[in-house]
Amino acid sequence: MKIESPRGTDDLLPKETRVWQYIENTIRELCETYNYREIRTPIFEHTEVFQRGVGETTDIVQKEMYTFFDKGGRSITLRPEGTAGVARAFIQNKLYGDVNQPVKVYYNGPMFRYERQQEGRRRQFHQFGVEVLGSEDPAVDAEVIALAVSIYKRLGLKKTKLVINSLGDPESRKEHREALIKHFTPYKGELCSDCKTRLEQNPLRVLDCKVDMDHPAMKTAPSILDYLNESSKQHFEKVKQYLDAMGIEYEVDPNLVRGLDYYYHTTFEIMSVQEGFGAQATLLGGGRYDGLIEQFGGPRTPGVGFALGMERLLLALEHENIELPIRDALDVYVVAIGDDVITDAVRLVYDLRNEGFIVDKDYQNRSVKAQFKAANRLDAKYVVIIGEDEKEKGTVKLRSMEDREEIEVGKDDLIDILHDKLGGKENG
Repeated sequence: MKIESPRGTDDLLPKETRVWQYIENTIRELCETYNYREIRTPIFEHTEVFQRGVGETTDIVQKEMYTFFDKGGRSITLRPEGTAGVARAFIQNKLYGDVNQPVKVYYNGPMFRYERQQEGRRRQFHQFGVEVLGSEDPAVDAEVIALAVSIYKRLGLKKTKLVINSLGDPESRKEHREALIKHFTPYKGELCSDCKTRLEQNPLRVLDCKVDMDHPAMKTAPSILDYLNESSKQHFEKVKQYLDAMGIEYEVDPNLVRGLDYYYHTTFEIMSVQEGFGAQATLLGGGRYDGLIEQFGGPRTPGVGFALGMERLLLALEHENIELPIRDALDVYVVAIGDDVITDAVRLVYDLRNEGFIVDKDYQNRSVKAQFKAANRLDAKYVVIIGEDEKEKGTVKLRSMEDREEIEVGKDDLIDILHDKLGGKENG
């Protein structure tokens, strides 16, 4: 049997993880400026968490979850998304009692869905998401959207579009639901099998169908915006007002419903409009979910958030030919000349690393010439050379790999000189 990674999963090799780390660190730093703090929830939860949180009528719960029974006979599911787990943690750890409200968190990690593979979509994929729990202020909706937009701008993406909509409150949703059933019932026989079920259980989800998206009835379906009550209208108008105040451009799409059942009021997506990106253009999606915490048995707690797909973000960067400023380089490569100085080289590498420098040396007993070639391949800024003569004199040779200038310095002075030349690194 040929041993390979499971279908729909990928190995991220060191060259690739450098890119991932840069992106993750960029997003983390941006989240920190918005005063969001990281939360880490389990990769698997009790299946009920997703059934109640994501929604029984969603494709995720009905078709895509990786669910199994553990040795205790409990139904366990690998997380298909992040919000439900955050909601569970919020209640279990009584974060609603935290003195600092609202609670603003972000998360990052692998998710799992058994779905058809396509470009930018895998069965193990990765999401970066944020959640704000404890405020129904539309300014929070605008803040979350602003953070989402800022992520793509910070990474240099230009060919993106923000689309927003309102799904209203439960009262508005009820009237719209009845209008959708009345509208689509005459066409029921022409809809896909999933939509026939959705029409009975959750007709709003019919608007999100990828199979029937070109059916003429979709274009004439009742718009939720026509059924918003006064409070829902005011909420949506405030969100748009705040986005306008921040100079954030957007389009209103009355058919934007998102794929999860817990959304109320504001929903939004950021899409790639880069030519050739393909039909699956959504990079990020989110919205408000004011009833989710109550569904879990917690106190009434409004919430809003988003999740972005890391794989699709990388795909967008690739399509826009954006090169991230990642310098995968060494500060110092230590070249040892002769067996008698190996111990000294090992100690020198250790000392330099303790000072915070990125350092390496040869571990394959290569010639001096081959060691210099290795330093070049690793893009080392400086090479420190130590041989028997240097050992006797208590010195080393320091060579710049950029201009090939070489100086002899005392071993005790080397660290200060490197700090000066490399910009004063802090101690590791």
